[in-house]
Amino acid sequence: MTLLHDDRLLERLRAGERLCGMQSFSASPVLVEAMGLSGLDFTVIDMEHCPTGLETLAHLLRAAQSSGLVPWVRLPELDVSLIGRVLDLGTHGIVLPHATPARCSAALKAARYAPQGERGACPVVRAAGYLPADWAAYTEAANRRTMVIPLIEDREGLDTAQAILDLEGIDIVFLGPFDLAVSLGIPGADYRHARLHGILTDLVAAATQRGKFVMTTVGATIDHEYAATLVRAGVRLLSFSADVAVFMNACRKIATLRT
Repeated sequence: MTLLHDDRLLERLRAGERLCGMQSFSASPVLVEAMGLSGLDFTVIDMEHCPTGLETLAHLLRAAQSSGLVPWVRLPELDVSLIGRVLDLGTHGIVLPHATPARCSAALKAARYAPQGERGACPVVRAAGYLPADWAAYTEAANRRTMVIPLIEDREGLDTAQAILDLEGIDIVFLGPFDLAVSLGIPGADYRHARLHGILTDLVAAATQRGKFVMTTVGATIDHEYAATLVRAGVRLLSFSADVAVFMNACRKIATLRT
């Protein structure tokens, strides 16, 4: 038995469903498990801005998988060795920051076993069930199912977004509005800003034309009206902001009760 995930998430997207998830900045297995038990579809476990290490990541992945949550890991950088180690722990895919076609191609190669890629081969890892009965079947399925999700968050990524979408093996792209707004000289803007909204709709159109999907961030508050504007724009994966920020907003509301 291996820990290979199935393809239901992509199947659900192709069937027209919208999915909701949340980013994990707290490195708390309890919160990740709660996300899954609440009915969320996915989590993006952050290793770029948080001190999450590999041993902690293993526990976060167990919590996600035991509660029916699809876990992806946002890397701190394009690091071939780290990609292999993260995937060996059993994550369903990686989120690559500062995406460009060249960086995505390198990540795809690092995430796939030979002959499609150059991922290091070792059967005694969690993802493979520590000793799979059929190594060839495992690697073939891993190559087919493991996701590489580009994070488009700066001018270079935006300028090359269509080339990124053209890459075989890229099914979902993540448009990061916060860093993108900074890069474009409009810090603090969200999709209510005409320029960012136009970028979003153009990316959704390009992705839809290729049978692919766009994920983006809603924010840390439960704003149904704002989320609805993203849905109307064609976003199929809504990622709420970091669990820490969601918790902070809830605490701030609780604190007002004393006044």
